[in-house]
Amino acid sequence: MKSVAVIGASLAGLYAARALRAQGFDGRLVIVGEEHHRPYDRPPLSKDFLTGATADQVQLALADAEEIAELDAEWLLGTRATGLDLHGRTVLLDGGRSLTTDGVVLATGATPRRLPGPAPTGTHTLRTLEDAQGLRAELTRGPVRVVVIGGGFIGAEVASSCARLGHDVTVVEAAPLPLVPQLGDTMAGICSALHADHGVTLLTGTGVARLHDGGAGNRVTGVELADGRLLPAEVVVIGIGVRPNTAWLEGCGLPLDDGVCCDAGGVTPQPHIVAVGDVARVDGIRAEHWTSATEQAAVAAQNLLAGGTVATHRSLPYFWSDQYGVRIQFAGRRLPTDTPRIVEGSPDDRSFLACYERDGRTTAVLALNRPRPFMRLRRELARAIQPVTT
Repeated sequence: MKSVAVIGASLAGLYAARALRAQGFDGRLVIVGEEHHRPYDRPPLSKDFLTGATADQVQLALADAEEIAELDAEWLLGTRATGLDLHGRTVLLDGGRSLTTDGVVLATGATPRRLPGPAPTGTHTLRTLEDAQGLRAELTRGPVRVVVIGGGFIGAEVASSCARLGHDVTVVEAAPLPLVPQLGDTMAGICSALHADHGVTLLTGTGVARLHDGGAGNRVTGVELADGRLLPAEVVVIGIGVRPNTAWLEGCGLPLDDGVCCDAGGVTPQPHIVAVGDVARVDGIRAEHWTSATEQAAVAAQNLLAGGTVATHRSLPYFWSDQYGVRIQFAGRRLPTDTPRIVEGSPDDRSFLACYERDGRTTAVLALNRPRPFMRLRRELARAIQPVTT
């Protein structure tokens, strides 16, 4: 293989490029990114960057100038991929350009879902650096009423940052309780209580009917809920999940189903094409977490260079979230029927360690502000997972 194109210049794309070089690929490496920035870390955007603790883009960079130089890659930033010709091994780019390559890494990530209808000024999603910069500018002009639509991790982190900045914050969640799919009813209830602890209103069990604006100014003035209530707002943040960026691949012949379908090694039915990160549906599962994106990259790169699946990605799912000064960490594979048990600390103190159990064995672990014991149990769980095989 003499050339590889990595389509997507964020976390997963960068780690795939690093893995290719680390595994001996010395051919032409082209990295295509729709944003104008080199890879940067997204998790701080809803936390330290939003509050101003992380001041600029330099602090977000995932690679310094020396690391970028060592990759010896061609960077096509501010460039959008528009199509893929499988048989011609050609990536179509905006502006009528094209890129012919022996291998392709699909790492185009995901895009925030939006509400139907118009989005008045003052309505935000949070995914890119530009998104965060625009929201931060609004939040630093003085106290405002903020409505966050969606009580998942991004919504909760944004609510936490807004509360820290002194704003009046309301979180609207359509489900009876946020984070139930991830944590289960009991633990989700404990984590959701963090909002009330810090003066943030949490409204559950109702969706959003529409956004109100001020007429000619087109500035958001409120959020009308499905049950008829109207919440005044000067700033609205929509955090209702993401959709994988696969529209540009439609009709190319690759299987698409909530992501690019690939096997446990990240390999598509076309062995010269692999997928990693938020856009990849690996062995039936699409994971939207930082750790998954980094771990998938090395395996997918190995398989791409081998011309087929010689290794599989099988690691323990892990994610974390920082809210209201509390670090929430979770690792494992829980079922809805698994029973959580507090093994250390107290939920009342918002500092504890809990194990999820099934038939007498631990399937997952959750911690609030207990990083050391959590990491110990995470390692124990990981040892029970079959390692990557070659």
